[in-house]
Amino acid sequence: MGSILNPLYYAVSWVMVTFHSLLGYVFGKDGNESIKWSLSIIGLVIVIRIILIPLFVKQIKSQRALTALQPHMKEIQKKHKDDRQKQSEEMMKLYKEHKTNPLASCFPILAQAPIFFALFTVLNGIARNTPHGVLRGELLVSAQEAKFFGANLSNTFLSSDSNTQTKLVTVVLIAFMSATTFITQRQLMVKGMPKMDSSNNMMLQQQKIMLYVFPVIFAVSGVNFPVGVLIYWSTTNLWTFGQQFYVIKRNPTPGSPAYEELEAKRALKNGVQPTEDELPGDVVIEEPKGQRQQPKSEKKKKKPKKPKN
Repeated sequence: MGSILNPLYYAVSWVMVTFHSLLGYVFGKDGNESIKWSLSIIGLVIVIRIILIPLFVKQIKSQRALTALQPHMKEIQKKHKDDRQKQSEEMMKLYKEHKTNPLASCFPILAQAPIFFALFTVLNGIARNTPHGVLRGELLVSAQEAKFFGANLSNTFLSSDSNTQTKLVTVVLIAFMSATTFITQRQLMVKGMPKMDSSNNMMLQQQKIMLYVFPVIFAVSGVNFPVGVLIYWSTTNLWTFGQQFYVIKRNPTPGSPAYEELEAKRALKNGVQPTEDELPGDVVIEEPKGQRQQPKSEKKKKKPKKPKN
């Protein structure tokens, strides 16, 4: 396994060492090593996420294609409700016809898994004084001494030599990871998904599972991760939140609350008055300020005078 992942060990350690060297021009060659190594991990996140942008675009396209197929999927489920095999065959046929993949939403996570494992191994190597990739010699010693708010980058919550500071930093990072995962997923469900019937909806059910399961997974498994890995995952979660926020605001999924809000704002900007059905709940049309016109009262007709006798 190690020989297979050797290229990744070199790639991950090379990116970290390169950022560490570049940051030497900012903080000085013998400057704060802890800051330089911590920022090197954040730099690794930036490089990886830029590389993964094409996969993210593919993920969005796949999700929107699946949303458009929901009526057809529901029809297949209704038609073959007593035959699971036939239902699966028809679903696969539908995906093939429309050239979409229901697993495309997992591609960015799956693509990061080997990198995540490589970083985990490199940081563990620092703790055990085992070199991986280009991180060796003086650089390895420097990384061993690096800290993040008093916690060694290579230590875990369960490490025998972890102090109270390490445990506190680990708990804060795990809580941040879980919170950002929950908020990002909820943002997608509330703003970024079209309104649909929740009953027997595979896509919506999948999103609900991810909403609650992923934060729990992070909370449980986070105690085994080195502080450096927690920094990596917290940063990538923050990137995901910002990236998704931008897409929901600028290019929302048709039929979603964010899309309706954007269309309503565009209509108001162009001077078109949207109907009440087109307005989302948080868009308020302001009446033009100015002097209020009093309603004109109709003049009472004078009764004709009776002629005098």
